Order: sequence, then structure tokens, then C-alpha cells
Amino acid sequence: MTESVMSGGLAESADLRPAPSGERRRPVWVVPDEVPAVVPRSARYTEARWVAKYRRASLASDLGAGVIGASLALVARFGAQINLGYFVLGVLLPIAWIACVALQRGYETRYFGTGPEEFRSIIRAAVALTALVAIASYATKSEVARGFVVLAVPMTCLAAMFGRWLLHRQISWRRFAGRCMRRVLVVGRNDQVMTLKRHLEEQPADGYVVVASCVPRGDTPLSDTADGPELERLGRTEMDILAGVDQYDVDVVAVAADPELAGHSLRKLSWALEQRGVELIVSPGIVEVAGPRISIRPVAGLSLLHLERPSVSGGPHVLKSIFDRVVGCLLLLAVAPLLLITAILVKLTSRGPVLFRQTRVGRGGKQFQMLKFRTMVVDAEARKAELHALNQGNEILFKLRDDPRVTRIGRYLRRFSIDELPQLVNVLRGDMSLVGPRPPLPAEVARYAIDDARRMLVKPGLTGLWQVSGRSDLTWEESMRLDLRYADNWSIALDLLILWKTARAVLGSDGAY
Repeated sequence: MTESVMSGGLAESADLRPAPSGERRRPVWVVPDEVPAVVPRSARYTEARWVAKYRRASLASDLGAGVIGASLALVARFGAQINLGYFVLGVLLPIAWIACVALQRGYETRYFGTGPEEFRSIIRAAVALTALVAIASYATKSEVARGFVVLAVPMTCLAAMFGRWLLHRQISWRRFAGRCMRRVLVVGRNDQVMTLKRHLEEQPADGYVVVASCVPRGDTPLSDTADGPELERLGRTEMDILAGVDQYDVDVVAVAADPELAGHSLRKLSWALEQRGVELIVSPGIVEVAGPRISIRPVAGLSLLHLERPSVSGGPHVLKSIFDRVVGCLLLLAVAPLLLITAILVKLTSRGPVLFRQTRVGRGGKQFQMLKFRTMVVDAEARKAELHALNQGNEILFKLRDDPRVTRIGRYLRRFSIDELPQLVNVLRGDMSLVGPRPPLPAEVARYAIDDARRMLVKPGLTGLWQVSGRSDLTWEESMRLDLRYADNWSIALDLLILWKTARAVLGSDGAY
């Protein structure tokens, strides 16, 4: 292979594998003798049009939200008797709102279409705007009606979040169609590159598409897989990476937990990428761990990655228990008429009890009786053996899309998850939580591996990540992975997000049978 001299040593040329149809060619990428001259990103190509459009749409959405919030507050607080001072304040509020969102990084390109980060910037902006009004009022010794502030800021925040949600939905649809994506160059070893590529491809809504990879010279090329043709492969020196960035118009360089590219080398790479306007991200190799548990702390002049222990007891769990019981009680009162009507329909349409009781395993291995509306005939368990060969579920759980044991009314109850509403009683008893892992059967727990038992650190839930990610269509490994992810990363904010997504999943009835 061709060699070229670089400052700091020798580097072999890299093999590009563009994977054309037919016989595969192996052209040679010759590494230049010097680092490629920096070409300003603006000179090579203009900023992606979708980024500019998204920024304009975000600004317009936030401006509209400020106008809506100020107008509603003025009308609700003063009616037709609005004095000049509050009219000026209403005009200034949308401008101040946009400034607060900008200060909270709400218009940074890297956060566009990410969802959680955008919503956090909106919430932080609402807090900042409230503080700004309070400080300005105190400094100028002016009396600002508290009713105006209490109405204007929350309404502005809600309107802005709704606008960002609409924008996020639109860009997600485009990204599922392969548009509005950031081009990524992944650096690492073969297995690390393929793992990171797989994770990025599993979430197209995040907006990353891997176009090339930089791997060590000695790594054996990975053969084509069912996932698609092999990535185009470059060398892994700093000059190879920069040449690949220029060649493929890369937007992001992702370093996949590569110990050979760290310290000063990574720092120099970040400087070079900064001059090219390219983003650098580093994957720590810790999967299934959410951001709140990861933090960067300076220690002895080093930036160290700290992984916090998951919260499995103490104050957070007490707060979760209070939240479950309060919200569970309110939900139970709200659906009481539906429960009564459902109970009557179940009793009139088939023989047997209205409720189905089944032993499930809760937190810490404690067993309890889970309640559901009966959706099958009385002798359903006795007839299960004769239908075992038709199983359409995963390797552990028996599921049948057109199960002959399901009653007529039971099909509708399952489709919209009405049969699970009696589990609100389990929530009030403390056996279950509103959100958590799927409540397992004792037979499932008996087959758990050592690591799988971590899902028992939290109470099983009426809904959870499994409910909003496919339900019965998931494999056993996927279900277990989601349960473990929740057990390791749960929070009240995550519970609220899952409850919101559950409503959409139930209305869509995907995977419910």
C-alpha cells in the first residue's frame, strides 16, 4: 500500500469501498503530505436550507407565541380598559421572549429537531422571562400586575411548546423520508463503528446519517450485511479524517469510544473541525444510559465523565409514589362511568366473572394479584396448549393476533387498552405504578438472567416504554431492553413523557391484540 510522510510519523493510504453493483473496485485514497488547507465552510456550500427554514419557523413560532400570551393576558386582566403602559409591556413581551429563548440556546442548529432539548430551552426561557420581569419591576419601582405576569408567561410558554412540537413533527416526517439529515463521519474500530451506525439508524428522527467511516489500518473489513452495503472506509489519522470531512461534505464527526484518538489528538482534531464549521461528538460507549445520569466534571485539570447511580430508593421514589396515587385517584374518578359500562357489557356478553385476576411479580420480587377486565372465555388457560403452535408473540410470551378465545367485546377492550383500566386499583394499592416496566409473570421471572433482574428495582407500570414502542410486536430482547432502560433512567419527567405518548399509542392501537 502507498505510504505518505506526515508530521509525527508514517501513514498508509486507506482503501475506499464504495460498494458499487457488480464487482467491487478498490481505489486508493492517497493521504496528502500536509494537512489539507482549510476551506471556509461558507465557501464550499451554504448552510443547509432546512436549517435556515427551521430557524425562521422557530422565530416566527416564538414571536406568535409571545403575541398570543401577551394578548390573552391583557384581555383577561384588563378587558377593554388597557392603559398605555401595559400596552407597551404587551408589545415588548414577544421581543423579550425571543431574547430569552436565544439566551437559552433555543435557536442553535445542533438542537433543531431534537425535541427534549428544544422543550427544555423553552421552559428555561419562561423561568428567565419571569425573573426578568420581576427584576425590572423591582429596579424601576413599577407596579406590574401579578395577574398579567401569571397569565402571560405560562400562556406564552405553552404556545411556544406547541409550536415547537408542530415543527418537530414536520421535521420528523421529513427525516423518516431521508431528508433534513446531518451527514456523519464515524471514527473507531469496526465493531464500534457498526454499533454506533446501528444506533443512529434506529432513530432517524434524530437526523443523523452515516456516510463514511474511519477505521484502523489493520482492521479486517466487515462484509456486507442485511442492513445494507458496507460504508465507505477511510484511514484513521487526523489527516485522513479531515480529508474525509472535505470529501463527503460532512456535518458531524462522531468518535466512537476510540482510546487511540483521545487527549491531545482529539483536541487538535476539534480545533481543525472548528475551523471547518463541523461538529464533533464523542460517544462514551455507555449505552442505555440517559443524559441526566451523565455529567462532565473537572478533576485535577481533566474533564472526567461521571456516571451517577440510578435512583432506586429514597426521596425520588416517595415523590413517584405520591404522584402515582394522586394522579391514579383522579384518573379512576374520571373513568368511573366507563368502568361501569364496561363491566355491564362484559357480564352481559359472556359467562364468567367481570374481572380477571392474575399473579404478577412486582418490585423486589413481591407477588400481587393484577386486575383486568376479562376479555377471554372462562376456560382460556385450558385451551392455550392446543393453540401453542400458532404463537405469534415472542419467545417467552404467548400472543395470537386472532385468538379464538377472545370474546367479541374483548377485542374492542384490548384494541383501546380499556381492559387494563382496573389496574388503577393496583396503583392505589401500591402494587403498581402508573409508568414502569411491564408486570411480569412468575414463569417469566424464573427465566431471567442476572442482569434482567434489574428491572425489579422499580414497580411495574400500567404503561411504559414497551407500551409506546410496539407493545405485543416487540421481541423478548427488545422488551427486556426497554424495561432495563427505564429502570436505569426513570424520572418524573420521563414518566410524564411516556404518559403523553401512551395516549397516542392507545388511539393508534399498534401492537394491541
